[in-house]
Amino acid sequence: MALNDFIAEIAQSTEDCLQQILPQPHGQEARLIEAVRYSIFAGGKRLRPALFMATLKAFSKGLEAPEKDYLPFAAALEMIHTYSLIHDDLPAMDNDDLRRGRLTCHKAFDEATAILAGDALLTQAFAAMMSLKKIVSPQRLLDATEEVALFAGLSGMVAGQMIDIAFTGLQVGENELRYMAQQKTSALFNASILSAAHLAGANQLEHKCLRSYSDCLGLSFQIADDILDVTGVQEKLGKPIGSDTKNFKSTFVSLVGKEEARKWAWRAAESSMLALAPLGERAALLLQFPLLMFRRDH
Repeated sequence: MALNDFIAEIAQSTEDCLQQILPQPHGQEARLIEAVRYSIFAGGKRLRPALFMATLKAFSKGLEAPEKDYLPFAAALEMIHTYSLIHDDLPAMDNDDLRRGRLTCHKAFDEATAILAGDALLTQAFAAMMSLKKIVSPQRLLDATEEVALFAGLSGMVAGQMIDIAFTGLQVGENELRYMAQQKTSALFNASILSAAHLAGANQLEHKCLRSYSDCLGLSFQIADDILDVTGVQEKLGKPIGSDTKNFKSTFVSLVGKEEARKWAWRAAESSMLALAPLGERAALLLQFPLLMFRRDH
């Protein structure tokens, strides 16, 4: 199956699932729900649900239910990703005005509502994961949910954002940038891929392959993101160009320049694909992601 078609299909399925999970605005909390829906339905590639579902497909023989029944978990991953974007855009963080081609949540509503919208999405995500308890064995669901919690929190994405803030205004070295990318970007890719592996009953060796794949995939994605911040088109990116420079961010481009950074991104993409070799033909769909992310223009 062509990857673009697969991602489009999963994006639509995720969208439909989110429509069912999230309530329509009502009562005293209407404004909060409006902010949540404004942010989650602002578009986006839905890469994390796609990676989750592609991993399920690779290990489909071990699933305890049809693939489509796992969509609430995929939707939960998108909810966590969206909460992180809402909070990253806040004045205390990156102070961005645009996200996905329109006003950021705190600009469209207000700062307090944006904070609460992010909080709501994060906590609601875990309720969505737990909705699989009727179709998945308890241990698999617990392991998958724990994986997401660890990679999304203090040992993953949130820690990565704190590191990003700490590095602002500094020119740090390669090792520091790689570590930040692993925490800030690879972590949620890890959460998406490895939680699916738990739900599908993958073994320890398979988990190791997928972890290496995800780490390198996230690194390639982050380097490509740094490059796009100086070469991209605002209409495609949906946010201002040059925000890293404006915010005095330390990036792979600021460290080694645009052309060398592109080589680094390609090497990371290659390493990602090589990590899947032990999985053979099962990894056919996952193998297409590194090339897509390396070549992306938004």
